[in-house]
Amino acid sequence: MAGDSDRKRSTPPLVAVVMAGGTGTRLYPASRADRPKQFLSVGGNEGDGSLLRQTVERVGFADEVYVSTAAEYADRVREAVPEAGVLVEPASKDTGPALAYATHRVRRQVGECVLLCVPSDHRIAGDFGSTARAAARAAVETGGLVTFGVEPTRPATGYGYVEPGESRGEYAEIEQFREKPDEATAERFVEQGFYWNAGLFAWTPAAFLRATRDSPLAPLVAALDEGDPERGFEAVESVSVDYAVLERADDAYVVPADFEWDDVGSWDAIERIVETDADGNAVLGDALTVDAADNVVATDDDAHVSVVGVEGLVVAAYDDRVLVAPKDDAQRVREVVTELREQGRF
Repeated sequence: MAGDSDRKRSTPPLVAVVMAGGTGTRLYPASRADRPKQFLSVGGNEGDGSLLRQTVERVGFADEVYVSTAAEYADRVREAVPEAGVLVEPASKDTGPALAYATHRVRRQVGECVLLCVPSDHRIAGDFGSTARAAARAAVETGGLVTFGVEPTRPATGYGYVEPGESRGEYAEIEQFREKPDEATAERFVEQGFYWNAGLFAWTPAAFLRATRDSPLAPLVAALDEGDPERGFEAVESVSVDYAVLERADDAYVVPADFEWDDVGSWDAIERIVETDADGNAVLGDALTVDAADNVVATDDDAHVSVVGVEGLVVAAYDDRVLVAPKDDAQRVREVVTELREQGRF
């Protein structure tokens, strides 16, 4: 009995950090500055409520749960998931600075632990907990940085890939991170057994902060050590954690994911997570399709959309905004958002 007790005490607590600071621009006009993607309810997800609510419930097995978000969303986060602690990022500068800040804060508040870092706006179905615990064990055992690898279901060009190296049982060394490929390269990656890089991570604070000190995030971490996060955020550029830290690390590992995953990053993802009709149309909300095929049509509660004689389109109507685009150009919605932001209309 004493041995069991000692082992329990020696196991560091698992702390989930849910990243909820972005807006999900490629789902415009459903997602906007005042209504970011993580607060939306998207068809096809397990459970009820927003993507954020579902994510916090999914990581409920953790000893503690924090949500890292922007100042303008903090009150909405507290209302949506009152059981979670809230970390308010001094500025919105992508996942690199956000996770450096969150990791530093959690270490101060909790002490030695394992961080499970998850986006707030992904669709996950199946046994997430088993893979998450395996990743936490790998983070403790290796003292390195662990990412989750999802087995591809198609040669997607919108995701980064992970090339696995030598297997160590539950996890493998990472041979190389690969950037978003063209279609031919993506097909080759799938054939060669690469994983999608799902943007889910596990590490100890000591491991991650050690890695950041030789990265573009070094000025931020130094400022955090000195108790000046605002200065630290001013000193760094917006950068993803993959580029800033993971891709530069010598001790990065991948755990194969035992669940279904989709980042619901753009409108074409909707046809993968909702049931389509006999003509391949995926519909969210109130819509009518006539002699139409392979479209994605989405509306809010106040709009009705009818599409006639068209094929392969995205038609999304929310509030006073309507988006129409070829489905194959769904990734280009971010260009619309860039223009609207420059005009002060996003």
